[in-house]
Amino acid sequence: MKLKSRHLLGLRGMPPEDIRLILDTAGSFREVLDRPIKKVPPLQGKTIANMFFENSTRTRLSFELAERRLSADVLGFQSGGSSVSKGESLKDTARNIEAMKVDMVVMRHWASGAPHYLSGVIEAAVINAGDGAHEHPTQALLDLFTIQEKFKKVEGLHICLVGDILHSRVARSNIYGLKSLGAKVSVCGPATMIPRGLEQLGVDVYHHLDDVIPSVDVLNVLRIQLERDAGRFFPSLREYHQTYGVTLRRLSRAERPVTIMHPGPINRDVELSADVADGEHSVILRQVLNGVAVRMAVLYLLATGN
Repeated sequence: MKLKSRHLLGLRGMPPEDIRLILDTAGSFREVLDRPIKKVPPLQGKTIANMFFENSTRTRLSFELAERRLSADVLGFQSGGSSVSKGESLKDTARNIEAMKVDMVVMRHWASGAPHYLSGVIEAAVINAGDGAHEHPTQALLDLFTIQEKFKKVEGLHICLVGDILHSRVARSNIYGLKSLGAKVSVCGPATMIPRGLEQLGVDVYHHLDDVIPSVDVLNVLRIQLERDAGRFFPSLREYHQTYGVTLRRLSRAERPVTIMHPGPINRDVELSADVADGEHSVILRQVLNGVAVRMAVLYLLATGN
């Protein structure tokens, strides 16, 4: 089997069979990561450029590690100190990098739609590593993989995304992926941080966390994006934590143990109390590990075509 697209730009409209193929392939690579020798040769001779126009730690390092685990040659690019700071356009930057015989570009950009634009001006395969407030497909895929690993299924589970939905590319990709695989999806946050018309995507909207906790299987807690001026959408971080912070006291009202996820970085004692973030039902570090396997799967499937 092979993916129907030669790029990974987002999960909106992606066929469920493509998502399942990525998750199944990630399962094979997850086993590789447990071996004493974690390197395999499928992408030997391939060159991958990581173009990051926004700050990143987890995603950038995860892609770099995935690429090296697959034996690819890795070309790193960060906009600070590059010709972009001298006024070079995105198109010219990418085409100059591609001229070095690059096979694939992994791109994070502050502008929504930038990876889609890039896929139209270069021949190399493009992977979206996060574009503005639009999508972050590999984060959603690793979230799906982690849920499936924990529950052995996604269909029929109730997953709630909590927090800054308005600015979250992670939320959008998760909604598309979860709905595609048959999950019940809810969002919860201040009314000022829930986009209008979100119900049209088939999700339930809550404004009180205590209303959704009793019936939920997974809480995927999102970071308050203060760098995007998200702080102006609620009175204070203290009040936000009191109303939407996930604490052990709140979780005690659940009908069953609730799995806790977070894409990181965590604002501790804002979105999550420390004892929840580090607690027995948290799979946050598992998400990080699974992210390498999922990105190996995406790179492998796009680079080899099968």
